[in-house]
Amino acid sequence: MSFNYSVQLYSVRTVLQQDPLGTLHKLRAMGYTGVEGFGSFSFAAQDVQYALSDAGLKLVGYHTPWGALQADKIDSTMDYFKSVGNRYVIVPALPAELTSTIDDWKKIAGEFNVISKRLQDQGMILGYHNHHQEFQMMEGQLPFQVFFDNTDPAIVVQIDNGNALHGNGDFMAMMRRYPGRAKSVHLKPYSASGGYGPVIGEDDIDWGDFLRFCRDQGGTEHYIVEYEDEKTHPQLVGVELCIKGLRSLEEAGKI
Repeated sequence: MSFNYSVQLYSVRTVLQQDPLGTLHKLRAMGYTGVEGFGSFSFAAQDVQYALSDAGLKLVGYHTPWGALQADKIDSTMDYFKSVGNRYVIVPALPAELTSTIDDWKKIAGEFNVISKRLQDQGMILGYHNHHQEFQMMEGQLPFQVFFDNTDPAIVVQIDNGNALHGNGDFMAMMRRYPGRAKSVHLKPYSASGGYGPVIGEDDIDWGDFLRFCRDQGGTEHYIVEYEDEKTHPQLVGVELCIKGLRSLEEAGKI
C-alpha cells in the first residue's frame, strides 16, 4: 500500500527561512503532500495560504507552543489557525517544571482536557507529541501512559517512534493501548548505534509493524517525516532520503 507522507517543517527550518517558496516546492517535488508547522506564528496567515497553495501542499498540523494555548493567547491562536486552515493543534513539549512528578502529569492531563473541549468547539483537535523523557520511568510509572490514561480519547496520541526508541520505550505497546488515537504520527528514524543519523530504512525501527498498525488500528490520517541530524545529512537531503526509504520499503512489500 502506498501512503501519503508529510514533513515536519522543523526538519528544514534553516532553508525554509532562507527560501520559503522554493523550499516548499522542493518538498512537493520529493513526493511530500503535506507539511506540519512549528513554533511561533512568524509568517502572516495570507502568506502561508499562498505559499502552500502555490506549492500544492496541505497543512496537516502545527506544533504549537504550550504558551500559545494559555488563557491570554488561545483566542488569537485559534484565529490564526482558522485563517491558515489548521485542524491539528499538537503540543510538542511541556515546561519541565510542569512535568516533574506523576501528579504533575495527571494535572497537566486535566488541563489538556479543558483546552481540548475549547478547540473542539472551533473544529480543531488537540494532541501531544512525545520526546524520550515520556518513556522513562518516574515514580515507578510511565509518564506517557499516565498522561494519556488521564486525557480525553479525543486528544491525539502523536507518537514519535524515534524519540520513544531513544528513551528505550516500547512505543508499539503504547500504540496498542490507545487504538484509534494516533490520528497524526511522526516517522523519525533512530538506531542504537547511529542515534538520529540514519535515514528511514537504515535504522532500527520495524516500519512494517508500525505503519500496518497506523493503517489498520491507529486511525492515522497524517504520516509526518521528521529528520533533524544535520551533521549526517543537510536538511533537504535528509528528508528526501527518508521519503525515498519509505517508498523503497513499499516497493519491497515491507509496509
